[in-house]
Amino acid sequence: MNVDLDHTVVTVSNWERSNAFYRDVIGAELVPRGAGWAYRLGDQQLNAHGPGADAQPVSRDPVRPGNTALCFRWPGPIEDAVAHLERHGVPVELGPVERHGARGHAVSVYFRDPDGSLMELMAY
Repeated sequence: MNVDLDHTVVTVSNWERSNAFYRDVIGAELVPRGAGWAYRLGDQQLNAHGPGADAQPVSRDPVRPGNTALCFRWPGPIEDAVAHLERHGVPVELGPVERHGARGHAVSVYFRDPDGSLMELMAY
């Protein structure tokens, strides 16, 4: 049996700020979801928990804003990812550095979302 990842959850503290970040920097489609939003990336999705959204069920110790770590595949050279982040005023915290991901050897850069969650862009 093979399973694929359908979605995961990120918790945000401010819808307007987070929606702009995930739309403009990560490239997600904003999907209204009850009193909140989800961030769609192709056939995968980040469900967002945030102000006014009553998501149930939740983890025994629910993730708080700034406590998530996510890695996204970048479709080109890592230098283009760095330039993309610079254009959006997002500072690179670490990298480019060599890493090993689901597809093997890669190069990554690390940065933060508006709440401080760790984000990674990985280029194979």
